Amino acid sequence: MTANNGKIVKVGISNQNFSNYYFNTISVSATDNFRLIDKSQNSVIADFGAGESVKIDIKNNLFTITSEGTEISSGVTGPVAVESDNGFVTVTNLKRAGKPAYYRGTFEITKVPKKDNQFNVINVLDLESYLRGVVPNEMPVRFGLEALKAQTVTARNYVLRPREKNYHNFDVCDSVACQVYYGANTEKELSDRAVIETENLVALYNDELILALYSSTAGGYTESYENAFSTDLPNGTRIFPGAPKPFLKAVPDNDKIPVLSSEDEARKFYTSVPETFDNASPYFRWTKEWDQKELEDVLKKTLKTQSKTGFVKPKFENPEDFGKLKDIKVTKRGLSGKAMSVDIVTDRGTFTVQKELPIRRTFQKNNISLPSANVVFDIVTIKPDTADKKAKPTKRFLARGGGFGHGVGMSQYGAGEMNKRGYSYGEILQHYYKNISIATYPVILSNQNGHDTDSQVFYTKDKTASLIIENKFQFSKFIIVINGQELRLEMAPHLFKSGKFDLSPYIVEGRNRITYMLPYSELHKKPVKLYVEIKEAKND
Repeated sequence: MTANNGKIVKVGISNQNFSNYYFNTISVSATDNFRLIDKSQNSVIADFGAGESVKIDIKNNLFTITSEGTEISSGVTGPVAVESDNGFVTVTNLKRAGKPAYYRGTFEITKVPKKDNQFNVINVLDLESYLRGVVPNEMPVRFGLEALKAQTVTARNYVLRPREKNYHNFDVCDSVACQVYYGANTEKELSDRAVIETENLVALYNDELILALYSSTAGGYTESYENAFSTDLPNGTRIFPGAPKPFLKAVPDNDKIPVLSSEDEARKFYTSVPETFDNASPYFRWTKEWDQKELEDVLKKTLKTQSKTGFVKPKFENPEDFGKLKDIKVTKRGLSGKAMSVDIVTDRGTFTVQKELPIRRTFQKNNISLPSANVVFDIVTIKPDTADKKAKPTKRFLARGGGFGHGVGMSQYGAGEMNKRGYSYGEILQHYYKNISIATYPVILSNQNGHDTDSQVFYTKDKTASLIIENKFQFSKFIIVINGQELRLEMAPHLFKSGKFDLSPYIVEGRNRITYMLPYSELHKKPVKLYVEIKEAKND
């Protein structure tokens, strides 16, 4: 089922257990009539009926198409597109959330560069349709409409402005490594409404899309970006703490919570149950426990693995170098109390682990990492419960903490509680992301690239919106058409490098359409950036 409602997203589809994005054979189908197209020739390979399974193989870097044991075509260069005008496309036998994996849009079967006889399965669809398959899988619909709308905006930002670009052939993957996308068969009515009622809206800081990180549970206090993530330098090295991001700052859930960077304050907070937005999460507070040999065996394995990240010093290579575990000390914490540096003290030396993810992956229990790095460690000496005078005391190592995930940006459980307390999606977002605005994604107009007109659709409930114009190249005239009404705007370019125009008289509740145009007299000038900022009516 194809659609074109704006920006197009390419999603890498993985295998059943999300472990692989590379294939050498696959079978595809659709819920209605469909066709395969060789995009290198822009020609139809063959047409097929609803439910018919078509096998695609690759050999000598060329595709072969087979149906019901009969070869349909061979020596196909590709990419191969799978299109259905009125149905969903699917990978035969692939399931998501226990249901057949149906997808809106089309498939592109695309060869993987520098990997012989390997291809990706890529779902190509418009952004808003993609979000319908993301939001109910990233957040339970029981969290409520405003929480789902906040999740939709963050998910939209994530695609348009990812933290890293890890994939050559596609924009985003379909698993927890990116954001969970299960396709059309998992869409829900309330989450669909959240997508509709935030159509094309994103979070901006200083006219730019923010990196809208989110995690399951912050534990009552989110962390600043630089205290949880590293920054990659051009020479390939990584530095920690990372470069700060002004919109991703540590935020307590209430003003009574102090800064938790000291051991005493972190311990007091994460070993108690204060009232926060995250209390409903099963990971609000948690405890992990090991006996000494168990933890020593874990650390001998995980320190070696985490040394490959560059965040274990000195580098740990030989388990025999570990010795006997003596102590665990958090030597540096973020504002939320998140462990940034941990010393593992043994009788053979001290190993320092930095950054939240390596720390979590170092202290594993039953091969599972710590839920978060919001953690305090304790050693408990247990006296032998025996009359045997030769029996020696034993040690237990405890990790107590709060939260699940990196804890930067929006807490999903926190958003759910804020929804319950009557906060709007804008208020939720502005709690977790500092000094942001909710707006359409910025459009750049320029005659230099032939893009001197553009249109956007956006949704607003409160009929309050402003046109924002970044005018550093000193345009003096603009034309906009808002819901069919043409407006000609003039600015004094020598006075204003940015402009703000109230659109509220022309806005309708619900879906709005705006078209931006540069007058002919302005086409010789350099690019200009425009977007619509949405303002919500304040809740009582």
